[in-house]
Amino acid sequence: MQRLNGKCALITGSARGIGRAFAQAYIREGAKVAIADIDFNAATDTAKQLGDSAIAIHLDVTSQSSIDKAVAQTIATLGEIDILINNAALFCADGIVDIKREDYQKLYDVNVAGSLFTLQAVARHMVDRGEGGKIINMASQAGRRGEPLVAVYCSTKAAIISLTQSAGMNLIQHGINVNAISPGVVDGEHWVGVDAEFARLENLQPGEKKKQVSAGVPFGRMGTAEDLTGMAVFLASTEADYIVAQTYNVDGGQWMS
Repeated sequence: MQRLNGKCALITGSARGIGRAFAQAYIREGAKVAIADIDFNAATDTAKQLGDSAIAIHLDVTSQSSIDKAVAQTIATLGEIDILINNAALFCADGIVDIKREDYQKLYDVNVAGSLFTLQAVARHMVDRGEGGKIINMASQAGRRGEPLVAVYCSTKAAIISLTQSAGMNLIQHGINVNAISPGVVDGEHWVGVDAEFARLENLQPGEKKKQVSAGVPFGRMGTAEDLTGMAVFLASTEADYIVAQTYNVDGGQWMS
């Protein structure tokens, strides 16, 4: 049985990586998916590869007009939005005395404001429709504790955990479940950039930080995008109807809460 049969999902930052894996999993479970990404060409390519159940949507989460247009286009094309995954995010690293205001602003614009105002736009549609819905935010183990060189990113993901709690408590009266997924270290394109940042800051060889963090995962390896899809499907399904304002760790045992 397909757990998301007939559902329509909007996934931000889904042209590649984790977002793309979510889209593939949702389509397997019977959903139609809007591949929403700032890189519209990549979103178009991904949608074509995923088949008739996927459409490409241009979305810049730092622009309110882009958010509103993307939500309206998704509804016009798919008919509704039953599920939102706030996946779009950026990363940067620096010691406290070296943090640049423009990096801080960029990360908060995408990771926090982008998630909040995309959530808001979709929630308004869900409230008006009156049939509830599922909203999933992407947090991180970085939001569970600070790191010496990752203050800005860590704080944005802590904000996502808090936002999930507040939005979850506020929107459940409308039958809208808001929850979050907190990954650990996930191999892929994102970690190529993370590894490069740590190589620069800690004077490491490329790939060395990746080896270090892999060795620290109790499961024995870094995660993959596919390791996260089970939780993403579960939280979007009716099986999660009684789950409200929670953030679930999917991290190979790196954090216990």
